[in-house]
Amino acid sequence: MQTPKPLWRTTWQPFLQAQVITMLFLGFSAGIPLLLIFSSLSLWLVEAGIERATVTYFSWAALGYSFKFLWAPLIDRLPLPFLTRQLGRRRAWLILAQILVISAIVIMAFIDPSEGEDALLLMAFAAILLGFSSATQDIVIDAYRIESADISLQALMSSTYIAGYRIGMLASGAGALVLASYFGSEKGHYSYQAWHWTYLSMALFMLVGVITTLVIPEPPRSVAQIQKQQSPHSTKHYIQFLMLFICCISLFILTFVNLSTFVTSAKEILAPYLGGMPISRFIMEFLRLALSLISMGLMAYLFIYFKLVDKQLVWGSYIAPVYDFFQRYGKTIALVLLVFIGFYRVSDIVLGVIANVFFQEIGFTKIQIATVVKTFGLFMTIAGGFLGGILAVRFGVMKVLFLGALLTVATNLLFMLLASTGNNISLLYLVISADNLSAGIASAAFVAFLSNLTNTSFTAVQYAIFSSLMTLAPKLIGGYSGSIVESIGYSNFFLLASLMGVPVLFLLYFLNKHITLNK
Repeated sequence: MQTPKPLWRTTWQPFLQAQVITMLFLGFSAGIPLLLIFSSLSLWLVEAGIERATVTYFSWAALGYSFKFLWAPLIDRLPLPFLTRQLGRRRAWLILAQILVISAIVIMAFIDPSEGEDALLLMAFAAILLGFSSATQDIVIDAYRIESADISLQALMSSTYIAGYRIGMLASGAGALVLASYFGSEKGHYSYQAWHWTYLSMALFMLVGVITTLVIPEPPRSVAQIQKQQSPHSTKHYIQFLMLFICCISLFILTFVNLSTFVTSAKEILAPYLGGMPISRFIMEFLRLALSLISMGLMAYLFIYFKLVDKQLVWGSYIAPVYDFFQRYGKTIALVLLVFIGFYRVSDIVLGVIANVFFQEIGFTKIQIATVVKTFGLFMTIAGGFLGGILAVRFGVMKVLFLGALLTVATNLLFMLLASTGNNISLLYLVISADNLSAGIASAAFVAFLSNLTNTSFTAVQYAIFSSLMTLAPKLIGGYSGSIVESIGYSNFFLLASLMGVPVLFLLYFLNKHITLNK
């Protein structure tokens, strides 16, 4: 017998539950740090007279978001002295991450990048600390969200999380710029004190997350999991495990940096044989990343071989979560799932990389872009997120996933219309409305889908892998969007971006026939 759909008037009622409301505040806390590394920091550095080439290097500080799966096992396994006993596993790591985020922002506030290379180097270290601690906060919030409520609430919780995250980004993006201007820093009239007080204000905003963490309870599933596992490992085992992680990460960084000269030379040599520099650059950078990961794996093997770390602890932290995923779904379905996760948002993200440049080149002013694309677009994304959550509760996650993917393909085609029409503010509102609304619907359903795939025995690790994978390929491809536009023009690029989303529809159709989501 088919399960009846919930009534429309009861669909929105779960939004009032404490777990769902909690995600609004934790989402706000997670959204604050990102733009303090990207756009806000970039503008600060430019106003301080730093060369643009140097400014762009600071975006690397956010690489932690793409590689957070590497230290997610530490968060799942390592207890924190005193904090874990007082707050529980998830809240202990969450409060630590938030304290580190606040500390990094405060350190940045007390550095004037115009004072020379030493100050700039300190700013770089502070930005890296901010990226690392912010990615850590994301890991814990994702785990907390999945463990704190039943799967039926995950779509609504992802909706409120997205809303909070976007509001946090608005505060640290547009809000930071408004504050810096209010305190007296403008282009050509740099004021360190203005940025100093702006970043201290952003640190104060993070108290929203701290207070929320102290007020909310530890997830019942997390408590039950700890009681179930009751790890036999000693403090010595955990210290060895931590040292393994530090050594592996250090080797990864050293390998990645030292291969730079070789990769640069190889790109130029291979470019004529591979159809140009973009393809050569992609292949060599992928090889560079692969060799760095292999070196890290060899380091871990040597630690285990010489018994410098407990083998079972390493297996349970890194191998068991991956093994569990393939065991639950089977090799074929698991691989299809990973491909689907890696490419579900590809059409949207690849187009988004060059969207602002496109808007500016067809004649829209910065004020129009800020008003329509950033501010109005933000509210449309939030609306789409809430709509996606409600639709997922009523019709199921898989149907809304398909709707989100289909809308993404369709709305990206609207950019072709804008490219042929040119500067038309009414059409811009229409395009941004459709694009951001569909992105909100797709994001809410996708987060709920990933939450459903996660085994609560390995919450932090598995979700960190999924969330890293879902942006890795689109960002790599998006890095070449400028070269593609130069080759084929904007209209053909937007058509290509839409077509990238078509295979996702077929993957989703296949998965819908072979997997059953929990209710």
